[in-house]
Amino acid sequence: MQVDDACLKVKTSGGEVEGEISTFHAMCNSACSYLFLGATKREVAPDAVLGVHNSKLTLVVHGRPPPQLLADFRERSKAKADQERRSFIAAMGISHDLDDLIRTVKFENMHVLTRPELYRFGIDTRSIADTAWTLETAARPYVRKIALANIDNGESFRTMEWRLFCENKSRARLMFIREFGKDAAGVRSVIVMAGSEKPVDFGTFPARTGTYEAWSGTISSDAMQAVLAVPRLQMGEATLLPDGQAKQEIFDVDTSGLEPAWTKLRASCPAAPNPAAPAGPRAATVAPGSAPAP
Repeated sequence: MQVDDACLKVKTSGGEVEGEISTFHAMCNSACSYLFLGATKREVAPDAVLGVHNSKLTLVVHGRPPPQLLADFRERSKAKADQERRSFIAAMGISHDLDDLIRTVKFENMHVLTRPELYRFGIDTRSIADTAWTLETAARPYVRKIALANIDNGESFRTMEWRLFCENKSRARLMFIREFGKDAAGVRSVIVMAGSEKPVDFGTFPARTGTYEAWSGTISSDAMQAVLAVPRLQMGEATLLPDGQAKQEIFDVDTSGLEPAWTKLRASCPAAPNPAAPAGPRAATVAPGSAPAP
């Protein structure tokens, strides 16, 4: 745990302490948001949130000043705080629309910035916002990656997810889950490429639930080595449009975290099945007092 004796001993040992970032359900809001906006590189993970709200002025009054004097001071202090916030947001290269939004949110409330807002305000303008590959310790453990892909110039984002399962020591299964768009009636094919290798070909028959579709394919142990050896994978998607034309898209998928997560997952994999043993001489059992078969 973060504050128990064992953790404190590691952190105060004097050596380099390794750690990993877990963004799942992470939240940065209130004053944390301004710290985040001040970074030279800003990335909001798809499974984390950034929340904002208006400021609140608290006065500590000594004595009994005239009410009008107190009201004037409050008004000037609030105007100064608003100006400082606007100047800070502008200095960080962020749209003034963020400040306009903040002023509409009461201090007691919270507005979680949507992915299009993060993009439109200039907070996180990546074309694909993704997580690292991380090990999920569910009933059946798997390695997971989530990504949000920019479409319509930031007006909307498409959700994608990869789940890597270990079937046995020699074979893995990769599931690719994605939102599909208005051209979903077209026949699709999806493939994963690792450099010149094509470790996974998902075929053309995904399972569909609501606005999502799930593709599944197996990866041999040799193909997995090719996957782990590259810094990025390429996802290829082909769609057959109603007019008979093929639409092809290729995008990169970062492999950060994949190798350590896969190593941990593979340690719990069952052994690979043994190939069928060749048939040998069949033993015969003879009951006492009987004659053996000719």
